[in-house]
Order: sequence, then C-alpha cells, then structure tokens
Amino acid sequence: MTTDEQYMFRCLELAKKGAGSVAPNPMVGALLVHQGRIIGEGCHQAYGGPHAEVNCLASVAAADKHFIPLSTLYVSLEPCSHQGKTPPCTDMIIRERIPEVIIGCRDPFPLVNGSGIDKLLRSGISVKQAVLEAEAINLNKRFFTFHQKHRPYIILKWAQSADGKISGPGKKRIQISNNITNKLVHQWRSAEAAIMVGTATALLDDPALTNRIAGGKQPVRLVIDRNLRLPGTLQIFNEAASTIIFNTILEEHRGNIYYCKLENEKDLLPGILKKLYSLQIQSVLVEGGKALLESFLQSGNWDEVRRIISLEKNLPEGYPAPALPEMSLVDSSQILTDRIDYFKQ
Repeated sequence: MTTDEQYMFRCLELAKKGAGSVAPNPMVGALLVHQGRIIGEGCHQAYGGPHAEVNCLASVAAADKHFIPLSTLYVSLEPCSHQGKTPPCTDMIIRERIPEVIIGCRDPFPLVNGSGIDKLLRSGISVKQAVLEAEAINLNKRFFTFHQKHRPYIILKWAQSADGKISGPGKKRIQISNNITNKLVHQWRSAEAAIMVGTATALLDDPALTNRIAGGKQPVRLVIDRNLRLPGTLQIFNEAASTIIFNTILEEHRGNIYYCKLENEKDLLPGILKKLYSLQIQSVLVEGGKALLESFLQSGNWDEVRRIISLEKNLPEGYPAPALPEMSLVDSSQILTDRIDYFKQ
C-alpha cells in the first residue's frame, strides 16, 4: 500500500463514524498531512452538520495552524462546490490556500460530480484522484446507487429451511433462523433507511418491522397494500415507526402513516421505486414475501441478496423460498445452525 493509500484508508475509517447519522448525505472522512505528520482529521458526523473537511481543519492545533497552507488534504469523496445546508467546502480549501488535495472518488451528486475538482484546479490547487477509489465507492454504495440509478439501494433478505422452504404449511409463520442470526437481522434493519413487505406477509405474519433487538434507529416501514385490505389492528399501523402504505386508492397522511397512491397498474414496483427516490429514501431491506422478493429479482432492481439457510430445520410441507436466478456467491458465513449466503449484482 502506498503512502497516499495509507492516508486514504484512514479517511475511510474516519468516514465510517458517520454511519447511520449522515444520510441522505454520504459518509466522508478527511486528513490534513504536513511532511508525513497528520495535523488534522475529521469526518461528516451528522446530516446538516459540518462536512469532513471543515471538521478536519477545525481539529488542527493552534500551534500547527501555520502549516495548513503547506499541507496536503486527503478526503474520501470529492469536496462539494455548492451551497447546501453548509457552505461549499471547495471555497474553504481555496481560502485556506491548501496547495494539494487527494481524493478517493468523485461525488455522483449532480450538483457536484466533477465541479468541485474543476473549481480546485481552476484555483491552481493540485488534485489527485482515484486513490482507493473502489473502496471509497463501496463505502457509499447506497449513495452512489441512489444518484446513479435513481432508486434506492435494494437488499433482498429471507430465511429458508434446509429443504428450501420459507414458511410452514399454508404459509404459516415459523422462525427459521436462530436467535443470534435474528439479532443480526435487526442490526441490518438499523443500517437501512427503510424495510419493505408485501400484503400477504403483513396480513399473515403481522410483523412489527422494527429494530427491537439490536438497538439503533428505526427504519421507515414500507408496505404494499394495493386495495387497502389490511386491517388497522396490524402492528405496522402502530406508532413505533413511520410507515408508508403503497396503494392505488388513497393519498393521505394520518399521523405517522402515509398512504401513498400509485397509478393502478399491474406492476407497482416502478412507481414505488420512483416515489422512494423522490422521498430521498436511499436504501431498502426487502423482507418478503416470496412474490415481492421475486418481483425484485426478475426486474433486476436489486443490489444484494442475503439468504439465511437453517442447516438443521426442514419443513417438508412448507411454502417454497424464492427462486434465485443465475448469480455468483460473493461470500458465505455460518452462525451456529445457520448459514448466510451473500450475492451481489
């Protein structure tokens, strides 16, 4: 690993501190280095708060302030060049007369996307790009997918028995994964902006769709109920989290419930993805049921699959799990009696 890569790796480590707090902004880390010594570092800590570059320069000790115009700024994502909730970081870099900026990757956000780099170059600042670029993009894969594909980052998740069943006879709900794996699933929930189920899953399983075990933020609950046939007694209608009900009948807000009306088409998925994009929801964990999961798989509108397989439990009369199209397994891990397989587009 080169020296530049080592410093960029540290930027990425700093950026991770903003996980769960900065969305819909990206996670960003920054370092200021003078003659091989880090004199400042920072990250974007909270949405609406100072960016990584601002926090980095603010961290420089008074005794080191005079080194700022003689230092190199490392930042995991291209500095912003537009006025948002905070001023442009490029203006601060120019004002502080920092001579060199080394960047992990460009920002896909339309109001930046190269303009930050161009502004720095026009001001006479040396710019080096694409240092640990793949790692920098992967860190903000939700942000990149959202802006490049104009839809949320989609994770499909389900648990199935050793003989390939997703539920018991008559689609009866059965806990297939073990308790430790179940806690991991709740951690997954807290990492995403929203969690989605279809009508049948909401009706038959009555899930709460909340992060009750692992702690952390609550995802927005997304439920497809085309004809509004779900009874208000279900847990998805409680006040534990914000809920969006996608349907073809009603457009209305009722407390924490948003009834989102879509066009009465056979396939609601394109309209749902378009609406989620407009609502700035950058990631969705889709938990079922089978028909909904397969609609994502068949349309190609997905980014990850996380399939949990119980190695001990069999459900001979159960309901079959979703059929996976041809795809490559990228990772697999085992938690006691469960195996988790990871697939990516």
